[in-house]
Amino acid sequence: MREAIDTSAAAVRSDIAEGVATIELNRPESANALDLPMAAALHDAVQAVSRDPGVRCVLLLGRGRNFCAGGDVAAMSGAADRHAYVLNLATTAHRSVLALTELDVPVVAAVQGAAAGAGLALTLVADVVLAGESARFLTAYAQAGLTPDCGTSWLLPQVVGLRRALALTLTDRRLTAQEAADWGLVTGVCPDDQVTESARQIALRMALGPVPALGRTRRLLRDAPGRSLAEQLDVEAASIAEASVSPAADARLAAFAGKSGK
Repeated sequence: MREAIDTSAAAVRSDIAEGVATIELNRPESANALDLPMAAALHDAVQAVSRDPGVRCVLLLGRGRNFCAGGDVAAMSGAADRHAYVLNLATTAHRSVLALTELDVPVVAAVQGAAAGAGLALTLVADVVLAGESARFLTAYAQAGLTPDCGTSWLLPQVVGLRRALALTLTDRRLTAQEAADWGLVTGVCPDDQVTESARQIALRMALGPVPALGRTRRLLRDAPGRSLAEQLDVEAASIAEASVSPAADARLAAFAGKSGK
């Protein structure tokens, strides 16, 4: 195991083992709400992961009872210059969101307790999301008199559709773990005491898979809304041709060819 951050006091803890980079939000006493230092630490952790050639999958966790309660409203409320602070916090958190979406490896998230605001956004940038039975998903912006950030207004409609996204953001509706699964917001639901290990096992399986192809696949699907069909077809053609000459494809293509010939 190689540890990028290894202090219990760190706002974000990160370690790498067996090709899986675990990034854990570590302010459990504040429900892992993002303040400015934590937002900056999250970006630093994701950037470090993106530069490490040994990383083949990322696992996002929140320490304690909650995954992430969103932005730290106490820090916002108490800021001497609230406008400047919130702008700085949002901009810094947005760098983390972009860095996560631009990763060339899959991202898995395990969610327990609250995933609200920015915490909800972090689940939206994950490719596979497992929710514990205690998990609750909400935007919480209207409740605080705020508007969405961290890409929620762009990501949420893509995942659940415009009508449902409007219902979540305008009425502050809370979704249970099972409702989130029914809406397609999470991949699956399991007991709280199993969610982290179950997500870790998924991440480990992905880390053993054809990661260049898996990473390119996540980027193809996530980048598609910004392209026309014709543009996407061109990108797909270039991507599949490049993937076909990767070491991971050599053995797998040969195995498929052998099966198809029988």
